[in-house]
Amino acid sequence: MNCDRNMPPPIQPSADIGPNQAASRPVLHFVHANSFPADTYRVFFDHLHDHYDIHALAMHAHNPRYPVRNGWHALTLELIDELTARYDRPVILVGHSMGGMLGLMVAKARPDLVRCVVLMDSPVVAGWRAFLLRFAKSVGADRKFSPARLSEKRRNLWANHEEAFQHFASKKTFCSWPPEVLRDYVEYGLMPHPEGVTLRFTREAETAVYRGLPHHMGSLTRKPFPVPVGFVGGAESVECRQAGLKATRKLVGRNFRQIPGGHLFPMESPKPAADAVHDMIHCLLHS
Repeated sequence: MNCDRNMPPPIQPSADIGPNQAASRPVLHFVHANSFPADTYRVFFDHLHDHYDIHALAMHAHNPRYPVRNGWHALTLELIDELTARYDRPVILVGHSMGGMLGLMVAKARPDLVRCVVLMDSPVVAGWRAFLLRFAKSVGADRKFSPARLSEKRRNLWANHEEAFQHFASKKTFCSWPPEVLRDYVEYGLMPHPEGVTLRFTREAETAVYRGLPHHMGSLTRKPFPVPVGFVGGAESVECRQAGLKATRKLVGRNFRQIPGGHLFPMESPKPAADAVHDMIHCLLHS
C-alpha cells in the first residue's frame, strides 16, 4: 500500500478518555463477522479507542424484524437503520468478513451515511465464482461447498464456560488466539442454557447467513464506487484464496494490504490488525 504522506503515529494502548476528547474523535462503526458477536473484538477495539469513537451492534442476524434471506437485503436494511438511528453524520465503516460485505452494500445504497469502508478479509466474490455461487444456491447445492455444512452441526452446548474455553483452545481455528481474546469470545459468545452454556450466535443464524451469501457483489462494486474503500486481509486467509482477490484489488486499487494471519487475523493479532486498519483509514480519508 503506497500511502506514506502524513502517516499517523503508531497506535498506543488505550487510556481513559473524557467526554470532550470522545466528542472530537471520528466515529467508527464496526460490523462483526458471521458467528462472532462484536464484543469478541474487545482487544482489537482497545488498540483503536484513542483514535476513534467506536460503536457496533452487538449481534447481527438475530433480529426477527430483519430476517436472514438470500442476498442479505434485510441485514443491509438493519445496518442502515442502525446508522440512521444512532448518528447524525457520516461514519467510518469497518467490517470483518460478513461485516465488510454489509458495509459495501450499505455504502452503495446510502453513501450519505458513510465516509469510507474498510474491508477486513472481506473479498468481493465476482465473475465465475459469483456465477457458480448463484447456480449452486438455485439447485440447493450450496450447502456442500460453503461453511454451512459445518455450522449447522457445530457443537453448541457445554457444561460451563471453562469447559467451553478448553474446547475452543484445542481447536485449530482458535488455538492461535491470545488467551484474553478467546476468553472474550467465551464470555460474550455464550449464554446460559438449562444444561450449562450455549452459543449466543445460533447455529441456525450462522448457517442462514452462509447460505444467503450475496452473489451480486461484482455488479454492485463496479466503479465508480461512491465512497473510498480499502482492504486489509490476512496473508494466509483460506477464504480470500477461495474467493479470489482480483475483483477486490480492482475495487480498492492501491488501498490494499495484507498482514500475517488468516481470516480471523483481528482475533489472532489484535494490535497489528488495529495498526493496519488505522493506517488504512488515514489513507482513505487523506488521499
